[in-house]
Amino acid sequence: MNNKYNHLIFKIALPGLALASGAILPAGSSQAEPAATAISRPALTVRTTTLREDKWARTLSANGSVIPWQEATVGAEISGLRIAEVNVSVGDHVERGDVLATLAAETIQAGEAEALASLKESEAVQIDAKANAERARKLSASGFVSDQQATQSATSELTAQAKVEVQRARHQSALLRLSQTRIVAPDSGVISAANANVGSLSQPGVELFRLIRKGRLEWRADLTAEELMLIRKGMAAEVAVGEGNIFKGTVRAISPSVNPQTRYGYALVMLPESTGIVAGAYARGTFDVSGRKKTLLSLPQSAVMQRGSKTYVLIVGPDNRIHEREVTIGQRNGDRIEIRQGLKENEQAVESGGPFLTEGDVVMVVKG
Repeated sequence: MNNKYNHLIFKIALPGLALASGAILPAGSSQAEPAATAISRPALTVRTTTLREDKWARTLSANGSVIPWQEATVGAEISGLRIAEVNVSVGDHVERGDVLATLAAETIQAGEAEALASLKESEAVQIDAKANAERARKLSASGFVSDQQATQSATSELTAQAKVEVQRARHQSALLRLSQTRIVAPDSGVISAANANVGSLSQPGVELFRLIRKGRLEWRADLTAEELMLIRKGMAAEVAVGEGNIFKGTVRAISPSVNPQTRYGYALVMLPESTGIVAGAYARGTFDVSGRKKTLLSLPQSAVMQRGSKTYVLIVGPDNRIHEREVTIGQRNGDRIEIRQGLKENEQAVESGGPFLTEGDVVMVVKG
């Protein structure tokens, strides 16, 4: 009884199993095909572009630092005197002749007073000698005094006059030393360094203050030898310091040579006064080389992307896959940007939508 029952169940189940197997296999096949299709399906429809030859009025881009136009070093001219007062600090604006610091002048004042007294004494002696010489000349003419005595009186007068000149020179020297106890600004400008301290002793040759003359700054633009040949004195330039701070300047000087190690020279661009720029700041800028045009290759700016310090373009390969290509860019003109290196003329670059694509993505290219 049990054997017959089991045999019956087997007969009934076998067709059902076959039916189920037939249903499962096609279902598996129909689900695998869309999966394969999903793998090869384009990730995005894109429009491509290629390099275009353009002829633009040329501008030169450069980097460099902001430096003082001229700096004056100020120190003491007399040694061994104590610094009594310091009147300025870093960042102060000063005018020519302003007293930056004073030295203790008691010793110098005493020396000046002594020199003045000696001068007055010698002047009194000279007055007496002059009167004696004049009297001797008159008496000699009348025969009351010998020629020898008259000559001696004239010599005494000349000697007294010479002593007056010596004492006057000594007094002038004392006055000069007294004036040197006042350390003054040699020109108007901004104090960029202050090393003077009250109580320290003065010493010639030691910098006490540094002054940016007229408070004027300039941009030192680093340029190659080829670029230097395009720069002229008086040429206009735009200098960008930080974000959104753009200043106009003019070329003041051009280096006649380049550094043999770096192969760079420089152009000095005078910046306008009272800009708030600080010396030592990093700056970028462009030179307007008007009238000088160059043939170049360009792409729309939308095709050029930036990631960190890397500038790149997305290329569509023959297999319609995306490949990143690092490029070197140059100047900009409207909505286009110069491509100097990294891309061939016939290569297809993604014109827009690049941020949504990654290396290896498959795309569909549309015309126009």
